[in-house]
Amino acid sequence: MATKQPWKTDNWFVSPWNFADDVRKEFKFAPKIKVHDITLRDGEQQAGIEFNKDDKIAIAEALAEAGVHRIEAGMPAVSPSDEAAIKEIVKRNLGPQIFAFSRCMVEDVKRAVDTGVTGVVMEVPSSQHIIEKAYRWPLEKAIETSIKSTAYAHEHGLEVVFFPIDFTRSDITWVLDLITRVANEGHMDALALVDTFGVTSPHAMQYLVRQVKKRINKRLEAHFHMDFAMGVANTIMALAEGVEVMHTTVLGIGERAGNTPMEETAMALLTMYGIDIGLDYSKLTKLAKLVQERSGIAVPWNKPIVGDMLYNVESGIITSWLKNCGHEDATEVFPYRWEGVGQKPAESVMGKGSGLDSVKVWLDEEHMTATEDEVAKILSVVKNFSLERKRLLTKAEFSEIAEDIVTTKAKV
Repeated sequence: MATKQPWKTDNWFVSPWNFADDVRKEFKFAPKIKVHDITLRDGEQQAGIEFNKDDKIAIAEALAEAGVHRIEAGMPAVSPSDEAAIKEIVKRNLGPQIFAFSRCMVEDVKRAVDTGVTGVVMEVPSSQHIIEKAYRWPLEKAIETSIKSTAYAHEHGLEVVFFPIDFTRSDITWVLDLITRVANEGHMDALALVDTFGVTSPHAMQYLVRQVKKRINKRLEAHFHMDFAMGVANTIMALAEGVEVMHTTVLGIGERAGNTPMEETAMALLTMYGIDIGLDYSKLTKLAKLVQERSGIAVPWNKPIVGDMLYNVESGIITSWLKNCGHEDATEVFPYRWEGVGQKPAESVMGKGSGLDSVKVWLDEEHMTATEDEVAKILSVVKNFSLERKRLLTKAEFSEIAEDIVTTKAKV
């Protein structure tokens, strides 16, 4: 019978230390945390990913089915196809709020207004060096265009999320002065904390959020990249400081090393922090497969939450554990159950790392019996076979090996 402790439920088993009072005493999580999905815009910026209109609509429908709260459907200025896709997604009234992305330029905002979205994420460079060296704009131009375009967006009924590029490599006082001026002279409903190049540590993220909250009394949102694989940790750190919205992509796709992956962040919040953000977690794998198919990207077999072989067990020791625990106590072997994230059930696979119990499990599946000596011989042949070919065995290959060794041919 499952316990009622938050770290051990019917669906997961994580460390009880996650829920220690000393760990949780300074948490400031918002009562409701929203997912702002950016797969269709920032995710598509990953080199080699090209979503057409049908792709975007299919992914938007799957995001809605999974319970995502907001969808950033694209940037209308990119192409007529993107603009048409955004309009169609809005027209379908899928449930989530639909946002567009634009530069801080009035012409971009006009395009967003024309699509019928309810909100817009508006970018502006926010570090002196990137304004001078990458944009080659006078500083005042960056400020003036931001003020004018955010005011225009507000006047036309759009919710405005201010998106300062390269926020985390800026001088903190300088960038907050810039943001405050834009908020006062233009308009800002929310501020995204943007770690454009994924260069902030989790401890520095805590500092950043606290510094921003001293100056900015607006909803804060977390938009982080994975260049040092800190996106999930940084997002959770920011949320623990009261940030209300997490910007994520399915599978973590995005520019360079990608954006914060939604499935990993959502499951970490659910299991390690006891925070249910309202997704249908059983749809995560299906959603990931769709994005993988439509984007054409390769996904590691052991990708957290959604990897194809996440619940495949080769190790003989772990196979024994799984055999002994059975379905009921599967979280003794896996931290979260397969059905909870929409994965296929755990299974034993056969390879160099397999053990005696692995062979016995496969023999049972083949309805074959063998003596202990024969099991040991089969295992020896299996290990050599796998090592020579540097891969796992198929059922047919195992069956052929077993039939050559087993002397008792009677089926059970």
